[in-house]
Amino acid sequence: MKKMKKLVAFLLVAAMMVPMAACGNKVKSVGDIQKSGKLVMATNAEFEPFEFKDGDAVVGIDVEISQKIADRLGVELEISDIAFDTLITALQSGKADIVAAGMTADEDRRKNVDFSDAYFNASQAIIVMNDSDIASRGDLNGKKVGVQLGTTGDKYCTNEDGANDIEVAEVKRYSKGMEAVSDLIAGRIDAVVIDDFPAKKLVEKNADKIQKLDEALTEEEYAIAMPKGSADLQKEINAVISEMKESGELDQIVSKYIAEE
Repeated sequence: MKKMKKLVAFLLVAAMMVPMAACGNKVKSVGDIQKSGKLVMATNAEFEPFEFKDGDAVVGIDVEISQKIADRLGVELEISDIAFDTLITALQSGKADIVAAGMTADEDRRKNVDFSDAYFNASQAIIVMNDSDIASRGDLNGKKVGVQLGTTGDKYCTNEDGANDIEVAEVKRYSKGMEAVSDLIAGRIDAVVIDDFPAKKLVEKNADKIQKLDEALTEEEYAIAMPKGSADLQKEINAVISEMKESGELDQIVSKYIAEE
């Protein structure tokens, strides 16, 4: 009888914990964010000019867009600088309200998060040594390629399902693009695949050694990510992006950072 009572008690506790856990994973509404007084933006500040460090501050195109969203909601913008491959987890666990990190709105990610309308068209650039025999994207076949962990370049070069037309010999992953470039210069890899704008910055700093190919590996679009089911937040973010496009403000922000290159 005692064992039966203990079992019943255990089942009652377990049943009570299920709804509690569900509440913990509740998607925040715009009202919830406004009540908290802050919009938490998760990013990886290693992606100039979209997000990068200027002293102790994180600045860049994505930061300015996120600030406009925070202003529309009437809250403060709080920036969480974390590893790129943990950004979606931060959304799913409720540690962040949005991800603005030069993130490509691809189909795999759409299974786990919702995206805003696209705010930028981008591409995956190929960086090689100045004397490299790699002259086009097709020349990456059979080569050792460095990528930033969790990016579109990583997924494309890894090519797990074999659907892509490029088959590299080996993919080496890095937390930062500059680490991949260092290995390229040191001769440890044959090429680096990374987003176009950071690629330009990296090449500019090492123009005597490396170059960016004219041909891109892939074309893509950046959008702001949010937890699945964030319909009201998505509506507000899309409204901000639309207004910024129509007014020309988005182009002005992008041009400001690109001009600094």
